[in-house]
Amino acid sequence: MMRQFDQVASLKEALAKWKSAGERVALVPTMGNLHAGHLSLVALAKNKADRVVVSVFVNPLQFGPSEDFDRYPRTYEQDCVSLQEARADAVFAPSVDEMYPNGQVQTLVTVPEALTGMLEGAARPSHFDGVTTVVTKLFNMVQPDVAVFGQKDFQQLAVLKRMVQDLSMPIELVCAAIKRDADGLALSSRNQYLSESERRIAPTLFKVLQSVRRAIESHNLDQKPDDDRADDDKADDGNADDFSALEASAKEALLSKGFDAVDYVRILQADTLQPAKPTDRDKVIVAAARLGRTRLLDNVLVS
Repeated sequence: MMRQFDQVASLKEALAKWKSAGERVALVPTMGNLHAGHLSLVALAKNKADRVVVSVFVNPLQFGPSEDFDRYPRTYEQDCVSLQEARADAVFAPSVDEMYPNGQVQTLVTVPEALTGMLEGAARPSHFDGVTTVVTKLFNMVQPDVAVFGQKDFQQLAVLKRMVQDLSMPIELVCAAIKRDADGLALSSRNQYLSESERRIAPTLFKVLQSVRRAIESHNLDQKPDDDRADDDKADDGNADDFSALEASAKEALLSKGFDAVDYVRILQADTLQPAKPTDRDKVIVAAARLGRTRLLDNVLVS
């Protein structure tokens, strides 16, 4: 039977019993409004540990002044139904006062700007300080052996990996693959805001990123991202030493397919998030694009 906690003290009592019995604990941090993507994280966590704790907390520290914290969807009762069906062991849903008893002006955990000052952090300069601070507090409260995060928020995962490494936190971070609809659209709470016509366009984001991956893997850096030529139709581009032209073509492809704006398409080193070169081994293609008022994120790994 899944247990629900809203206070740190009672949660720690339950955790102490599990750990004294030698059970391994996994944490899945969320802000609620759960969908199948979140539940896939729970399923992966159950494979990694004996007990799974899911936190449900809408964190005010990661919302900027122009972002509406109060309007963020809160569906706690339905979330608990879904988590019960997913066989989570505990839900931790603290109030803001429970999480931040001294108010929001408090000690912050900050990861170097090389990881936090670009992509999502460029337009939201305090966002990742809020993420790393709340995750550190959750790690201290739960003291999990393993924590599971989704690949869709790739920059967030890279930031948290750096935090865990730099602060010598004894926690294994596990990355869960992106859960997608049948047409390829990455599952997200934001998808519910898409109109019918926008929903038809949205899967193009993943298709363009796949085309970029094929171009990189075939060394065909002149290929247009929406060009479906076979991989053996390669251009001899031995002088290319970066991916700027391919990134620009990807943006053009998304706009031509109906996206209203493209915040970025970047090809980066997977570990450092620095600009990738063709000779780098592990790369990630990250993108953020807008349909109406909905901002969609996606990424594709290239090894």
